[in-house]
Amino acid sequence: MISRKIISASVSGSMFAILLGLIVPNPFGETISSIPNYLFAVVLATPVYLMYSFPAILIYGVLTSIISDKVSQFISTKMKNGKSEIIFSGILHAVFGLILLLYSLGASILFFITDRVLQRKNKDYKPLQAIKSLAIPLAVWLFFMGIIYLEHILTGG
Repeated sequence: MISRKIISASVSGSMFAILLGLIVPNPFGETISSIPNYLFAVVLATPVYLMYSFPAILIYGVLTSIISDKVSQFISTKMKNGKSEIIFSGILHAVFGLILLLYSLGASILFFITDRVLQRKNKDYKPLQAIKSLAIPLAVWLFFMGIIYLEHILTGG
């Protein structure tokens, strides 16, 4: 279970940073006047969002997701209703995700969906796969930082 949760954190943490960069490209509220300015703001914001959000998603998200799943399994077993497990787990993911309101709620929902997709595949994820999955956020960070570096070289700035 923990290997699947780490893989879920790697995938959802990377997606969260990219989506947040697209939705809030300029967290300081400055006006973006053109599409190229918007795109560059997205490229600048995404690695910063990733650096701050991924460790939290990896540590807090994995821990609270395991707790959510275990508690919801316990409740659904007591209720003798296996289908209620996904509902309780989703609710608990959302409750734990409210720590930073909308930002963390979005991350927790994304984590929950990613984890459920991986769980449906019914694979037994190995610890080595979990470790290898940590290359996903690293690759996303390197990709966006590479674009920033190329822009810096091309503009001579």
